Amino acid sequence: MLYIVGLGLADEKDVTVKGLEIIRKASRIYLEAYTAILPVDKERLEAYYDRPITIADREMVESSSDTILENADKEDVAFLVVGDPFSATTHTDLLLRARKLSIPTQSIPNASILTAVGATGLSLYTFGQTVSIVFFTDDWRPSSFYDKIAENASLGLHTLLLLDIKVKEPNLQQLARGKIVYEPPRYMTVAQCCIQLLEVEEERKQGICAAEKLAVGIARAGGGEAQKIVAGTLEELAKADLGKPLHSVALCGHRMHEMEWEFVREYAVDQGKFDEIWKREYARKG
Repeated sequence: MLYIVGLGLADEKDVTVKGLEIIRKASRIYLEAYTAILPVDKERLEAYYDRPITIADREMVESSSDTILENADKEDVAFLVVGDPFSATTHTDLLLRARKLSIPTQSIPNASILTAVGATGLSLYTFGQTVSIVFFTDDWRPSSFYDKIAENASLGLHTLLLLDIKVKEPNLQQLARGKIVYEPPRYMTVAQCCIQLLEVEEERKQGICAAEKLAVGIARAGGGEAQKIVAGTLEELAKADLGKPLHSVALCGHRMHEMEWEFVREYAVDQGKFDEIWKREYARKG
């Protein structure tokens, strides 16, 4: 059996009781470590689970999945993912590969950023499609995400932005010389995300990501006291420091209810300004 086990968001203790039972009985255990990360290291997980863990990077999961699936029709293999098993299409792809090999599968759900974003006070019922934001480079500045945000905005819906993670990325200059050298890990911050949104707005000029649009940044979601939430305009959040990763951003849709406003305003950089913009641009527009 191939088990895909959600680990939750914060630490080794977020795993469910059922998930922990599966991990402790599995013959082999893999930890997917590139679509998201836990803020604890592999050794801490191994100590709590009392089992050795193999790190599964992008190359292993996408190009060498046979290693993970080997003999999974005869023994139990646990594939651990941060958040929920179906928060990333990579995990769905692994299940499809297992099915083609007639390997039985089972998923164990857990909390993910898709639900933890509710801690901001924004209603999960009024979120539209989720959007990924990648790091810009000197010669690559994709902006197709803007159209998805615009589509959500046209319906008055909030947009959850998942921010880029760069883990075990090869240095392209070294790769051109035949050497494999990995760049240091990078995790996009709320500020970096909002700066890029404002830059794209300068190009598109549709007002979707204008400087005074309201948004909420969340860092270390689900992490208890370590969790941090900051609300404000995109211009304000472009200067905000929410500390260590992982970060996400929620853009507020114009259907933002009074109850949502009352909850979110407690996190505002400038409550007076936040209230003024909400009353002018969002109140009673749902």
